[in-house]
This record gives sequence, structure tokens and C-alpha cells, in this order.
Amino acid sequence: MIDPYIAEFIGTFFLLLLGAGVVANVSLKNTIAQGQSPWVLITSAWGFAVFVGVFITGQFSGAHLNPAVTFGLAVAGKFSWTLVPGYIIAQILGAMMGGWVCYLTYIDHYRLTEDEGVVRSTFCTGPAIRNYKNNFFSEFIGTFVLVFGVLFIAVPNIEIKGMVVENFGLGALQALPVGILVWVIGMALGGTTGYAINPARDFGPRLMYQMLPRKNKDADWSYAWIPILGPLAGGALAGFVYTLCI
Repeated sequence: MIDPYIAEFIGTFFLLLLGAGVVANVSLKNTIAQGQSPWVLITSAWGFAVFVGVFITGQFSGAHLNPAVTFGLAVAGKFSWTLVPGYIIAQILGAMMGGWVCYLTYIDHYRLTEDEGVVRSTFCTGPAIRNYKNNFFSEFIGTFVLVFGVLFIAVPNIEIKGMVVENFGLGALQALPVGILVWVIGMALGGTTGYAINPARDFGPRLMYQMLPRKNKDADWSYAWIPILGPLAGGALAGFVYTLCI
């Protein structure tokens, strides 16, 4: 049985490797898919990336793969607060590793790409129009939809760290439905900020980008709080509203 923290690391690794990989594939110079219907490819691949991560790890950790999901489930009383710190750390580290391996995969194309904005976009999100209040709301509402949807679909409980835990993670959605959920969030609500809807997905690769040996890099840390606090707030409200509904 895989340790749940290792499972969260592995699942988030696959999520970022495949999700960041599609952005690199359509954005970097001289890739085969450069300029090929990027939004359709990006939203589809992110949905499928979630499917892969959930399918691999759902039975071991519930496959949260997202601190906002972990936080929201804890607020709703569906997940133990004692497990929250370990889950979030594992998710961030997995996201960092996923971004790093994506970079290694496309390293020749990264070397050819001079536009640092394009390079940064393969690691982390950014707003189409920089308006912090509206950007925050976009991340907030997208994550609210995600976590609220998660809370209304469940399968039997699983055992984590010797405790029986209600299986309300992304793994409770049996992989394919949660991929579809993330897909439709991206298609419908993702055009404003690139729909991080996941603090680990944005912060981990952004930190990895900051560590790259590139000239003129700009990780845009002035914006980085939006895809962290927006999703956490959205996930927390989803958990709270769920408790009111039930």
C-alpha cells in the first residue's frame, strides 16, 4: 500500500508533468504542436492530466492533488485536519518535480524560446487582464465549483494512516468525472487567469521557474498570491456551504 503522502506527491507530479507539458507543447518555439488550437488542447489535456493523477492515486490517498481540495474537505468535516499539512507539502513537492521534469523534456525548446512570458506560462498562471480583485474572484469561483462538486459525489471510505476517512477526495469521483469537471471549469471559467484553481499547481512550478538558470526571468511574485489565496478561499467556502446544505 502506497503511503498517502507519497501518493499525493506522485499524483500531483503526473498532474503537473502532463498539464505543464501541454502548455509547453503549444507555446515553446519549434515544437510540433506550436500554435495548434492552444486553448482546446490546454483545457482538454489538463482535464486528462487530472484523470491520470486521480486514477493512479485515488485508492491510496483519496487523490486530492490540490491544497484547496484538502482544505475545503477539512472545513466540511470530511477530512482530518491532522493530515492536512502533510498532504499540502506532498502536493507542492510533487508539483515542483512535475514542472522540473517537463522542463527537462522540452529543454531544447526552452533554450530556443526567448520570450520569458511564454516560458513562465509553461510553469505557472497569469492574468489576461491584471486586476487583482477580479483575478482573485476568478480563482475563487473556479475552485468553489471544483470543491463543491467533489463534496456531492463519493464512494466507500478508505483507510489513511490507520484512520478510516470518508473518501471525499478527487478519487471519490472515480477519475473520469473529475477530469470532466476540471475540463469544463477550464473551458467555461479559465479565460481570465488560466484557472490555477490549485495553489500547489501554481506555487510549486513558479518556485521551480525561479530556480532555473535563465537570464531576465521574472516569476511575477507580485501576482503569485492570487492563485494561492483565491483557491484556498473558494475551497473553504465550498466546504462551509456544503455543511449548510447537508
